[in-house]
Amino acid sequence: MKTTFPWKQAIGLFVAVLLTYLAVFNGIEWLRHHKGPWRVAFETNSYPLVRVSQSYLNVSAVIEFPDEKASSSGTVAFDKPKKQLPSGKLIYEDLTFLPGVVTFDLFGHEIELLPRVLIVNKKEIPWDHADHLQVWATNKPTTPPNPAKGYE
Repeated sequence: MKTTFPWKQAIGLFVAVLLTYLAVFNGIEWLRHHKGPWRVAFETNSYPLVRVSQSYLNVSAVIEFPDEKASSSGTVAFDKPKKQLPSGKLIYEDLTFLPGVVTFDLFGHEIELLPRVLIVNKKEIPWDHADHLQVWATNKPTTPPNPAKGYE
């Protein structure tokens, strides 16, 4: 008895599955990255301030800390996990689908960036009302923000 393996059909099936996998993978990666990251600029003039922007969502905000001191400045684009901040601490980030969610501890204040809203010290501020904010030391939460596991 002579049996022959259907090589042409097996190779055709392999190529079809490979092309489908590559198309689905690249489609998901495009969905994850096409909106772009949060861009946060840390500046120090007479007092520290943070400029937040996200171009796809067309949102931006300036958060000032008038009674604080900071010595370093720089800009961070949150496109990859666990980036170093010029000042403050990173508490949490979920960058699975950009822009994602990023939470900071800046001078004892919890600042959270979400696509639908900005949260400052657990209070939601719509992006259309967040273009210029001042956060004072007297508004600090009584308990300091706690980092999530892996961010300590």
